[in-house]
Amino acid sequence: MILHIVFGQSSVTNLKAAFELDPQLEGRFYVTRMIWPLGRSSSSTRQTVARHVKTGGTPCRTLPCRRRRKGRPSPPEDPVRSLKARLREEEELIIWIWAGQNPTDVCGYYWLVSQLDRYSGRIHLIYLNNLPFLNEKNGVFYPTHLHQILPKEYLKAKKLAREVSLAEFELDGDEWRRLMNENAGVRLLEGGKKIRGKGSLIMIKTCWPLSERNSRKPAKRHPP
Repeated sequence: MILHIVFGQSSVTNLKAAFELDPQLEGRFYVTRMIWPLGRSSSSTRQTVARHVKTGGTPCRTLPCRRRRKGRPSPPEDPVRSLKARLREEEELIIWIWAGQNPTDVCGYYWLVSQLDRYSGRIHLIYLNNLPFLNEKNGVFYPTHLHQILPKEYLKAKKLAREVSLAEFELDGDEWRRLMNENAGVRLLEGGKKIRGKGSLIMIKTCWPLSERNSRKPAKRHPP
């Protein structure tokens, strides 16, 4: 059984359609919706992680928060913890991480491999780094996101699946810890798997509520 991990619901549609062309790709989906390019990613972002669904099933939904007595939501379930539990219970389960050439997918990959080193040999990566594909007009283009790829083109992409090496578990895991300790507001992809931080996370946190508040100012009421 293959568990396909993608970073965004938009990537699911075309990949699911590719399963109809090649049954060997068939498996389940595990979708994350974390906003990786915006600074650090703490446990508070886990509420945006979607459920894994069977192919042909209903669209992924956001994981619900468990309610406390006073109506306050409790911390959501750790998605990696549940993923590890599945790997322990299903010894034949293997994981394919699909990543396009964009900061969301690359940061998501770093986040996963930093926590799955115990399962080396079962974790595979398909990184579409600066690779040509055909569009609807049979023209060559270089996609940056998975949803840009036609279902039939995924048949070529699957050949890129390879095991994440022990060295990658160590080096890429260290890279994620570096990104977590970096006080950057935005993460940019400079090519390959190189992520560069820009701006200050403090600036992002202080400016965001202000901009949100300004955008939600109530309209002035004029007397009749």
